[in-house]
Amino acid sequence: MKDLSYLNKYLLKYKYYYTIGVIFILISTVFAVIPATLIRETFNLIESGYSQYENGEILIKSKILKDVLFYSSGIILAAIVRGFFMYMMRQTIIVASRRIEYDLKNDIFFHYQTLPLEFYKKNNTGDLMNRISEDVSKVRMYLGPALMYGMNVTILMLIVIPFMFYINLNLAFYSLIPLPFLVICIYLVQNVINKRSEEIQKSLSNLSTYVQETFSGIRLIKSFVREINFSNVFSEKSNDYKNKSISLQYVLALFFPVIMTLIGLSIMITVYVGAIEVFDGNLTIGNIAEFLIYVYLLTWPVTALGWITSIIQRASASQRRINEFLDEKNTIKSSSNKKLEIKGAVEFKNVCFKYKDTGIDGMDNISFKLKAGDSLGIIGSTGSGKSTIANSILRLFDIDSGKILIDNVRIRDLDISYFRRQVGYVPQDVFLFSDTIENNILFGSEDNIQKVKTAAENSDLMRNIESFPNKFNTKIGERGITLSGGQKQRISIARAIIKEPKLLILDDCLSAVDTKTENVILENLKKIMIEKTSIIISHRISSVKLAKKIIVIENGKIIEEGDHKTLLETKGNYYKLYKQQIESEKSQYISS
Repeated sequence: MKDLSYLNKYLLKYKYYYTIGVIFILISTVFAVIPATLIRETFNLIESGYSQYENGEILIKSKILKDVLFYSSGIILAAIVRGFFMYMMRQTIIVASRRIEYDLKNDIFFHYQTLPLEFYKKNNTGDLMNRISEDVSKVRMYLGPALMYGMNVTILMLIVIPFMFYINLNLAFYSLIPLPFLVICIYLVQNVINKRSEEIQKSLSNLSTYVQETFSGIRLIKSFVREINFSNVFSEKSNDYKNKSISLQYVLALFFPVIMTLIGLSIMITVYVGAIEVFDGNLTIGNIAEFLIYVYLLTWPVTALGWITSIIQRASASQRRINEFLDEKNTIKSSSNKKLEIKGAVEFKNVCFKYKDTGIDGMDNISFKLKAGDSLGIIGSTGSGKSTIANSILRLFDIDSGKILIDNVRIRDLDISYFRRQVGYVPQDVFLFSDTIENNILFGSEDNIQKVKTAAENSDLMRNIESFPNKFNTKIGERGITLSGGQKQRISIARAIIKEPKLLILDDCLSAVDTKTENVILENLKKIMIEKTSIIISHRISSVKLAKKIIVIENGKIIEEGDHKTLLETKGNYYKLYKQQIESEKSQYISS
């Protein structure tokens, strides 16, 4: 129960539901016992009335039948009342468990979003999804059925078992003998079920992850004609899941035969020992019928003990998995939560950062200063550390040493969310949602359609949108699969500039557009970002040449810096790269 103690705050929140639920369980249990006493009286009445009827008292038959009808009506009424309160019991406890499930899923989802990027590098999507769906569902079974039937079992036993011993000690003892064995057998079977269910859960998690990755990369799979290979791997994983599910069914097949055998044994003992007690004059026929009802009433609760134990074990294992993620702490925290209206000045002072998983230097003693309203171009080869600089400005991770200042304030002191709202960021890996173009540009913003159109014009997107039948209401498919790479990049740019950011970061986001479109977008951005700060990251000189200041990155180090003209005159790496790209463009032009 140690892992499940996390749920106590939810139980406390919905204590009203559980308290009322216990009252309903108590009332329904009382009305479950009443029919047994009425059946006892009915059988005793018939037994005594039949002997009088045999002795010639003819009028006694109609009187007895009237009394039997009265008792039968009482039994039916008690069953109806019990049924109503069982319904109310579910409407309180099960509803409470559903509410807690809702709260828990929301808490987990919110916590996921607060965790740093490092967390998502360590954990796959399928596992994240299973913990918020399958594991939470198992925990709900503990909060709902397990607690409900657990309380039902406890109350029923506290009422019925003492009453059975009160009526006849000997018969109560013998009739209850098989029930502990029933609990043990069910517990052992459920333990096997639990272990095999865990194996199935892991297999399902792997299967879900594989399917998600397959459909996300369907364009690549089709282009390389790898459908059959992926189908074969899926068949293997699916076959593993099938075999483990069938092995579980073999165990489940033992469940009900074991239950029915031991229940039948308990009933047989009750009838046999009850008959002996009747012949000894200690009981009546009505008492045997009453005891059979009590044994029937106790059968499900006793059976439920093993089932409840298994549910609790599985819920504990699931909650342990959930707690592993809930215990993950967000290391990206502000030291003083300053809500600064930024102007856009950015300064790096001897900043160093090494990727822990690979040991590669992302930034090695990086230093530069950018005044508010200035533009900075960052150029370098693939893997040189350009995107690392962008991510560190957004504080998606914390640097190892040095300082990053925003308007002369340490970035660690800023309120992270408040700061990021003032930054427009276009990532290298564009992500679009399966929604309309308009909603992807807005992305939660409350701006009007006119601002959406303006942002689309500035990102040179209008001519494409006008060609679509539904214009801005065009659905773009999952991850923008219906669009070209350039169209996706321009939607991402429009999404960033509609915020009217004080600081705009373009991380190699013009790589999929032609030079003409690139120049149009850059000229538009130049007008938009007047008196605002822009950082343009690229491996193409055509993207960064208009920047007021340019730095050249290699292996996480700044090897050159200056403006376009100065760097060309220096004839270093920047000049060599410029010459290579000019020659490449000439050869492409000639070949076309």
